[in-house]
Amino acid sequence: MTDSPTIARAPTVREILKKTETYLAGRGVDAPRLSAQLLLARAAGLDRLGLVMAMDRPLTPGEIEAARGLVARRGRGEPMAYILGEREFYGLDFAVTPATLIPRPETELFIDRALALFPGGGLGAFADMGTGSGCLAVTLAVRFPGAAGLALDKSGDALAVARQNAVRHGVADRVEFVLADFAELPQREGGYGLVVSNPPYVSRAEYGECSVEVRDFEPESALVPGETGLEAVPAVARAALGALAPGGRLLVEIGWKQGGAAAAIVAAAGFVEVAVRPDLAGCDRLIEARLPG
Repeated sequence: MTDSPTIARAPTVREILKKTETYLAGRGVDAPRLSAQLLLARAAGLDRLGLVMAMDRPLTPGEIEAARGLVARRGRGEPMAYILGEREFYGLDFAVTPATLIPRPETELFIDRALALFPGGGLGAFADMGTGSGCLAVTLAVRFPGAAGLALDKSGDALAVARQNAVRHGVADRVEFVLADFAELPQREGGYGLVVSNPPYVSRAEYGECSVEVRDFEPESALVPGETGLEAVPAVARAALGALAPGGRLLVEIGWKQGGAAAAIVAAAGFVEVAVRPDLAGCDRLIEARLPG
């Protein structure tokens, strides 16, 4: 009598999670445990809590195959936000694609400053130059329910993502999306109370030192304006100067060593009360200024 064939036991969530973490750590991936959890949760159709609660559940062949593909992408350096298709910003989830930059936590300073500058929701109209995923325009519209916004970008693919995010958060009726460059910011009767911009500001030398995740996956045109990294600031300042209402505010994101030079450019354009605002790490992050009047 022959022995019955041995049926292979399906690996559990715990076992695959451990193997995935080890593999990603060996590939030099940041936060390999968190990455492993998020990727396996996506493959299994769970959230992170559900994954933790299902550690001893066997994975199906389909789930294992899905996880394998996701893990391979992460192992090659692809950012988690592109793999999962979303990133959280100021408490809201935003769709992101390789056509858009991935929202960074330090950029949330824009929203903090806007709330401080316009207390009680007192913002009527705003413009976002270089909107990308729309994280600034959409979050401003959410936080200022009485405001109308304009979001401008020269990438049609990025604008499509931004529109999707506006619909997702219920503000599509209050944000207009325009395909144009900074210099073509449309005028508005009465002017804008606030203009924000997160333009390209990485110098050519700094870009060469960026991680593989940034250099190989995020759009270079949204990161590098030229050799110095300051090339976009004059264009942003000129466009805002002609579009803001008297007394209106300008917020521009800058590189961590650009505060003095960027502030001088904005002041020379005609703005007053020009200040450099640091992020939580103490690095130069925003130029804040006011249009006279």
